[in-house]
Amino acid sequence: MTEEYNEVHISRVLGKTVINALGQEIGVLADLVMVPGETFPQVSHIIVRQRKWLLSIPWNSVALFNRFVVSVAGGGTEFAAYDANEREVLLKRDILDKQIVDVDGAKVVRVNDIRLGSFKGFLVILSVDIGLSGLLRRLGYDGIGEKIAAFLGKEIPRQEISWEYVQPLEANLSRLALTMAQDQLAEMTPADLSTIISNISPPQIKAVLTSLDYETAGETIHELEPELRTRIITEMDSELASDILEDMEPDEAADVLGDLPEEKARELLKLMDREEAEDIEELLEHGEDTAGGLMNNSFLVVPHTATAGEAFELVRSNAPEIEMVYYAYVLDEEERLQGVVSLRELLISPAETPVTEIMVDYVKSVSVDDEPEDVLENIAKYNLVAVPVLDEEERMLGIVTVDDILELFLPHALKRKRHG
Repeated sequence: MTEEYNEVHISRVLGKTVINALGQEIGVLADLVMVPGETFPQVSHIIVRQRKWLLSIPWNSVALFNRFVVSVAGGGTEFAAYDANEREVLLKRDILDKQIVDVDGAKVVRVNDIRLGSFKGFLVILSVDIGLSGLLRRLGYDGIGEKIAAFLGKEIPRQEISWEYVQPLEANLSRLALTMAQDQLAEMTPADLSTIISNISPPQIKAVLTSLDYETAGETIHELEPELRTRIITEMDSELASDILEDMEPDEAADVLGDLPEEKARELLKLMDREEAEDIEELLEHGEDTAGGLMNNSFLVVPHTATAGEAFELVRSNAPEIEMVYYAYVLDEEERLQGVVSLRELLISPAETPVTEIMVDYVKSVSVDDEPEDVLENIAKYNLVAVPVLDEEERMLGIVTVDDILELFLPHALKRKRHG
């Protein structure tokens, strides 16, 4: 094959006449078949419309491919019929005009055009155009756009995203996504991911969530508006939903389950690990508008008989499973709160020091039945990162973190702005 092709936008070549080496017309270019490549997705075949038929021509038979001419080596005009396959990825059918995630910009965008170019002997996708220039080019109005830009004294900005930063939203396209894009999607904040999910269709939501680890998927689902997250969990495979809920913080999982129909919530709890389910069920027993309904029952505990060294080892072994690791709460045998010790104190104190000597024994707390306003008042008044929640017998049940209480009182408009 003669490698005479340069960078070209797909809009420039779709519909172009395809000829053979003798100049005879074979048909018009209808689409391109894409397969995973060494670095970028590459063309394996071109699809040519010949009257009522679609032909499939291997890429290694293409001699010229540019905005001026598309030609095939040899003098033939008959090629194998194209056998349509839904699992196959076609450039025009499956990518052009479709929504994708710009993982660098953390937003959902629409593909207006696609820039192709040569890479190691193959025609590959280099970038997608998401801007006005791409749309005008697609519609054949790029000349008009240039005149308007010249009249205004401004250039129409090019908005192209390298394929490295593209995450397709259709499940069958995921194999064309580069590892970089998949890794960056997983590294997005749950707030950014929830914004993306709020703007795409249910099948696309499934594609995004299944590409994430369970912990990130859970945090993302919790960030969504209750109505949307309820719909997503309800429509999701129950085994997958239970796995995601298991990896969530118990209070966040309880928030999600509390919004579900009771029958669905029970079904998911039965599929979960028994210990994890019991932690969540305990939280679901408390009213939503109480400290018990807001609390997280996963917190660092050390016994009041421990030394600083023993307490530090307990903290180190349990910290990976705990959301809030600034303090450890010192409890007696009846789980009554005796005091709180900071990680700093555990680090700087001699290992043999009794933890009761370095803890703060006057600890502000709230009752399990206190209203959210009371919790907020305590956290604000005493500048707390978290406040312990006690039952009527002074036993410690959990903590309410400053994040959880602020999220409750954050005005809806500001919440939407944060997600936008």
